[in-house]
Amino acid sequence: MSKLSEHLRRHLSGEVLDTNEVREYFSTDGSIFRLLPRAVVYPHDTTDVRKIVRFSWQLAEQGKKLPITARGKGTDQGGGALGSGLSLVFPTHMHKVLGFDKTDVTVQPGLIYGDLQKTLHSHNRFLPPYPSSIEFSTIGGAVANNACGEKSLKYGCTRDYVKSLEVVLSNGQLITAARLTKKELNRKKGQTDFEGEVYRQLDGLIDDNAQLIERSRPPVTKNAAGYDLWDVKRKDGSFDLSKLIVGSQGTLGVVTEVTLNTEFYNPQTHLLAVFFDSVEKTGNAVLELQKLNPSAMEVVDENLLEFLQRTQPQQLDGIIDGPPPAILLLLEFDDAKESVRKKKAKKAQKILKHYAQDVRLTTNFNEQESLWKVRRSVAAVIWQDKGTKKALPIIEDGIVPVEKLPEFLDNVYALFKKHGLEIAIWGHAGNGNFHMQPFLDLAVVGDRQTAFKLMDEFYEMVIHMGGSTCGEHNDGRLRAWYLKDLYGAEMYELFREVKKILDPHNILNPGVKIDVDRDDVMHMVRKEYSMKHLYDHMPHSS
Repeated sequence: MSKLSEHLRRHLSGEVLDTNEVREYFSTDGSIFRLLPRAVVYPHDTTDVRKIVRFSWQLAEQGKKLPITARGKGTDQGGGALGSGLSLVFPTHMHKVLGFDKTDVTVQPGLIYGDLQKTLHSHNRFLPPYPSSIEFSTIGGAVANNACGEKSLKYGCTRDYVKSLEVVLSNGQLITAARLTKKELNRKKGQTDFEGEVYRQLDGLIDDNAQLIERSRPPVTKNAAGYDLWDVKRKDGSFDLSKLIVGSQGTLGVVTEVTLNTEFYNPQTHLLAVFFDSVEKTGNAVLELQKLNPSAMEVVDENLLEFLQRTQPQQLDGIIDGPPPAILLLLEFDDAKESVRKKKAKKAQKILKHYAQDVRLTTNFNEQESLWKVRRSVAAVIWQDKGTKKALPIIEDGIVPVEKLPEFLDNVYALFKKHGLEIAIWGHAGNGNFHMQPFLDLAVVGDRQTAFKLMDEFYEMVIHMGGSTCGEHNDGRLRAWYLKDLYGAEMYELFREVKKILDPHNILNPGVKIDVDRDDVMHMVRKEYSMKHLYDHMPHSS
């Protein structure tokens, strides 16, 4: 055990591990990168987190660097859960529900999203922006990335449900971030501590650059690129620091508690399985169907359906018997009143007569689950494909204005054809947000080069179409160097200022989001891709 680990062990209640095996395990997440931490800490409580952050700040003041990376289950596909210093792993101890009333719930960041959802369901509530990784990702990870999912079309993303956050600032100070009135903001700005300094500088930065911030907003339905400066300060003078912390990937503060609003849960839905013979017809139908305010509009393309037919044909039993359609669309209505659901389903069927090959409506729960399984399991299915070529999450989160959906998909198919790559596309048609993962072998130099060429061409295309480089999976290390192209040099400089204000010593998850060196990142690419780190490797929960 190193001197660092011995020192931390003496002062913390949680475990500190630095064996080669543990460090190796936490050197990967859901991304293509590998970065070895110095040590792994399982914080027992908020006090532990404060001590760790304060210790790192004090070292930084002496010219020594000990970066801190908060981590949940490591599902992050952009490398945001990797760091070269201390890896703070939250699910072991800080995984509790702390409070629950009729509409709000307060939890610790290490709580598994699916466990929270089950608890909420038992009270006829739910948290709508759940990601497809709901069964093994954490609430802290959802907050860090501003996670969205199939229900985000109607309900929005994580940021829309965060009521307040308990945050440890980069100097170890514990604060609560929530919407403040103009009067409360002025009181905060009058404080002589680090929190007061943060509020003073941020408020001035936002006021001085209000026009730049507004004109830089990407014209898309959801966006996780950069720092979200658009809803921190409102016209009424109110100010909410939590809007900035959500989606910041642990680079501005370490979240130790989350209070979330929830919605009424209605398990009764009308689900339509829609089969299209072309991308263009799908796009035109989606634009019309949006007016009905569906709760979900999810797609799987024929390439992915063919992949399922080859590898897990039982998943498509009773759904697709012959050649797959160009696009399978799942259209859901979850309105509280059955009469409203029926009416919307009828209107949808009327619209789809002009576009679809076939439309099947079901209100049967088991039939619905079989259909949803096709959409929800795709990422896990292609991860487990045998062979040296693996589906890599390198261009898997582009988003464009919804009206450009057909053009976007046509461009993506052309891009993959140009590089001679297999393609599989799925995602959120109602948001114009799609996931696609090329099959490449990271051990082959040519495939590694192809990966970075593909990324450059893909993100250039997305930006040119007025889209964003990430709708819900965030920047991490993977997409961070495209931020300047996406927002322009002036806005990027604002992001850098935000980082300096909240983390002046650059100790919170450095190398993520801001000032990311492309050459450094390229050297972090691992030689093989797997998701083995999702297997449990943690001390017993307390």
